Amino acid sequence: MTGLEGAIAAIDRWGADHASVAVIGAHGVLATHGDRAYRYRWASVTKLATAWAVLSARDRGLLVLDEPAGPPGSTVRHLLSHASGLPFNGEATLAAPGKRRIYSNSGFDILGALVEERAGAPFAAALESWVLEPLAMGGTVLLDRPSQGLHGSLDDLMALAGELLRPTIITKESAAEAVSVAFPGLVGVVPGVGRFDPCDWGLGPELHDGKTPHWMAEENSPATFGHTGGSGTFVWADPRAGLALVVATDREFGPWALEAWPGSRPPSSPRGWDSLPGWRSRPGSDGWAMAW
Repeated sequence: MTGLEGAIAAIDRWGADHASVAVIGAHGVLATHGDRAYRYRWASVTKLATAWAVLSARDRGLLVLDEPAGPPGSTVRHLLSHASGLPFNGEATLAAPGKRRIYSNSGFDILGALVEERAGAPFAAALESWVLEPLAMGGTVLLDRPSQGLHGSLDDLMALAGELLRPTIITKESAAEAVSVAFPGLVGVVPGVGRFDPCDWGLGPELHDGKTPHWMAEENSPATFGHTGGSGTFVWADPRAGLALVVATDREFGPWALEAWPGSRPPSSPRGWDSLPGWRSRPGSDGWAMAW
């Protein structure tokens, strides 16, 4: 077992019935651990795939980012970046568009309905045609809402992470906008993590930027982006390091997660591992733990 393989095996101590992890580099998979075929609930990691479907619709000329969508004054761009004022769930707005970063499942469900209308096909069919099939994610299916409904394997999460690192199915313009701050300076809350000022977000992905303490490690560059899920699943991609980290579990997010994913803990990395963002030794633990 290599040092990296031993490091990622730390997820076996997280108390999940199933847990899988992969590290992806610029030229492919560096290491994996756990069942790569088990179908996990992705929860809100689904939003990354849904955002790519929306951007694919934009690239096809089916919609524009600044067209009205959602509550009055809101646009597609507002919905993608959780700046529409919609609540976590529901239709009653909590703020005017562009004033606060309010994380909203409802906003992504509205985007799914918009894509469905413009594509002239069910959202699940558009998602499969524009995102899942081109990325060979044949083991992934949408079983629930566009905001949280994908279920799929570690292999398919790895394919999505590779797309985040090296976009192939959306244009360069859309890919660049996806990971740039939309509506800079907004205060907001990352669910389960905390309040940030600013709480930067792109068009789908959350942006690391200067957030601390955070689910992404301090060693991750500010350019790192990704998403978490309430199922204990996450993906991040660090384009400066050329690395992506994928973790899937079937243990619901809770206090255990921020303990197991010690992104706020002081680093104490053995020589030679300092260049691998998101990993650090954990004093008092057996081996390595993952910081996200």
